[in-house]
Amino acid sequence: MIARDRISKLSANLVLLGIGVLFVLPLLWVLFASINRTAGLRVELPSNPTLENFRAVLNTDTTYRPVLNGLVLCGGAALLTMVCAVLAAYPLSRFKSKFNRPFLLTVLFCTGLPITAVMVPVYGLFVQLNLVDTLGGTIMFMATASLPFAIWLCKTFMDGVPISLEEAAWVDGAGNMQALRRIVLPLMWPGIAVVLIFTFIGMWGNFFVPFMLLLSPERLPASVSIFTFFGQYGEPNYGQLAAYSLIYTTPVLVLYLLLSRKLGGAFALGGAIKG
Repeated sequence: MIARDRISKLSANLVLLGIGVLFVLPLLWVLFASINRTAGLRVELPSNPTLENFRAVLNTDTTYRPVLNGLVLCGGAALLTMVCAVLAAYPLSRFKSKFNRPFLLTVLFCTGLPITAVMVPVYGLFVQLNLVDTLGGTIMFMATASLPFAIWLCKTFMDGVPISLEEAAWVDGAGNMQALRRIVLPLMWPGIAVVLIFTFIGMWGNFFVPFMLLLSPERLPASVSIFTFFGQYGEPNYGQLAAYSLIYTTPVLVLYLLLSRKLGGAFALGGAIKG
């Protein structure tokens, strides 16, 4: 029996090791190719490491402006999504109604709806409203597309905050919005950080929506700029592409590092309930 358990554990570890190698190899290729002047598709340690690839892509047209556009686009859409998701999740979490379950099922259905299924009518609507090639219109649509997933997560985290804390605030004369702002949001901040990170990452890697709705090259975000990098130069320079990829992932890593301390914290409600 002991030998069988050891074989099972060894087999599971080998499978996990193989999956881990499959994930690590592309990352190693990006790291090695970014400092290799003659990089190809093989994973190989460069004989003469150089930063020439980074110097080649660090310019306004290739990197600075697309990254700034992406930050404005994804940051604005993520903040708009969070505000709307919190306001929508609060009544779903706190007030019981016969419409709660149908609404949540509708939200759950919308989370699985592919964005490509609605892009044709959305593009037609944007043409009629003169919102094509505008950052504001694209921000609103990206926020709308991310809203169902954000509402579902926000409600789940909000359910973990005891309503007794809000009832105590109501007794002291606080309104619903005051209780939400002063009681619920500070206690569910780890959940808000999680939803914000997932929402931003989903938008940051979104290629299809900005590619369809933004036409001017000076408005394109980094997710679309990396596509034009392929198209303009024929066969891409793999070293420069790897360097650009590392720069492209930097905003997501910075956001995660800024909010990482909030992710490990639980809702510290024990002392609040006692008080």
